[in-house]
Parts: sequence; C-alpha cells; structure tokens
Amino acid sequence: MKRLGVVNQKGGVGKTTTAVNLATYLALLDRRVLLVDLDPQANATSGLGVTPSPSDAGTAAVLLEGAEPAAETVHLESYGLDLLPAGEGLVAAAAELLDDPFRLRTRLAGVEAGYDFVLFDAPPSLGPLTINVLAAAEGLIVPLQTEYYALEGIARLVETVEKVRGALNPGLRILGIVLTMYDGRTLLSQQVEQNAREHFGDRVFWTVIPRNVRLSEAPSYGEPIAKYAPTSAGAQAYGRLAAEVMRRVEKA
Repeated sequence: MKRLGVVNQKGGVGKTTTAVNLATYLALLDRRVLLVDLDPQANATSGLGVTPSPSDAGTAAVLLEGAEPAAETVHLESYGLDLLPAGEGLVAAAAELLDDPFRLRTRLAGVEAGYDFVLFDAPPSLGPLTINVLAAAEGLIVPLQTEYYALEGIARLVETVEKVRGALNPGLRILGIVLTMYDGRTLLSQQVEQNAREHFGDRVFWTVIPRNVRLSEAPSYGEPIAKYAPTSAGAQAYGRLAAEVMRRVEKA
C-alpha cells in the first residue's frame, strides 16, 4: 500500500495540515515521498513554501494535458520529499474529470514506482477531483475534528467509500481516522473521541493531534511543523502518527 489519500469533504478539519506534516515525517523516516496537491486552493503547496502553479502547470497540467508528472514535480531538498503543486488550473481540471474518474491513477502510473508513498491532498468536497483520489488511492487517512457534527460527516464519507469500492476501486480501504484539533481539557473532545472509538473501533489511530498554536502558525511561514517548531506538541504528534501509519501499512 503506497497510494494514500487524505480526505474529508468538510473543510477546516486539519486535512491539509495532516497531508503536509504526515508527508514530511514519512520523508524524515527515510521514505521516498511524493505529495500531490489536488486542492485548487493550493494550501499544501503554499504550506511547503512553494508558489502555487500557473493554470498550465503542476497538477493541472498532468491531469489536463498529459504532462509528465516528473517534469511538473518540485523537489524539496530541505524536507527530502517531492511535491506536485496545485494551482488555479485545477478548477478547469475538475470539470474535465466529471466522466473520467481514473485519470489521476492513469497519469501517475509511470512515476509511482519511484516512491514508497504517494500522498494525495484532496479538496474539501466530494467532487470530481476527490472521486479521482478515491479511485486512485489504496488507503485513506481521514482527519476527524473533535466536534459533534464532524462525526456525521465521517459517516457520510464512509458511505461514499463503500460506493466507490463497489463501482470504481474494490481495493480501497480506510487506513485510519485521525482525531484532530483535540483538546483533552474539554468534555466535548473526550466525548467525540469515545464515540469515534466505539463506532469505528481500531480504524481510529491511537495518535491524536492536539489543538496547537504552532500548527496553526506554520503554514503562514511556508514550513511544515517539523521545521517551524520541531519540539512542539503538534510536531511530536505528527511524528507519532507517521510511525503509526508505517506500522499499519506494513500490516496491510
């Protein structure tokens, strides 16, 4: 299992934060990592200090024009990972992908052999770009903000995953659900964690990502938490999550 989608149809749940920092820590564990930014907002791209790509470059060029992914990829020497950046061109790509759920998987087939992990940061929706991620991925990592309504959103996502398994990608599975923005001092966070673990069982990662000001600040500096605040609680949590992801992948 090497193709992992970071997916949640709800915004503001720590999806991109998880994609960026998980990719970084997997690279720090000496794994060859490609992060593919598929969100037109390009937050994963800017969060790694890269300028969003023009409309005819980056991920959009790969999806729309059949460009070589290797030619559009940016190598980030400081973090030891590669990034396929997003930009405004993904808006047009989404319209083109309505009837082609397999284009992402097809276009990346030639480069994935060079990586231990290919991570997809999907948009916060269930539109064509996300469906392409679901059709391409082998495993999903689902960030779950520790708030009540987030549980309802996860239930809908699980239903969508089952439909995709039946129609497009029978090998797709949820590798794990990661609790984000967790505040152990509040009863709400504790209740959401309890409900999630009771309902989803061992699909919930043991690692939880705390609500942490350093994690919120890091994107504005264009740095992952491993560089911006490596001793912070958020950094330590994502380091543990990367190790837990590795263990789950090895068992898959």
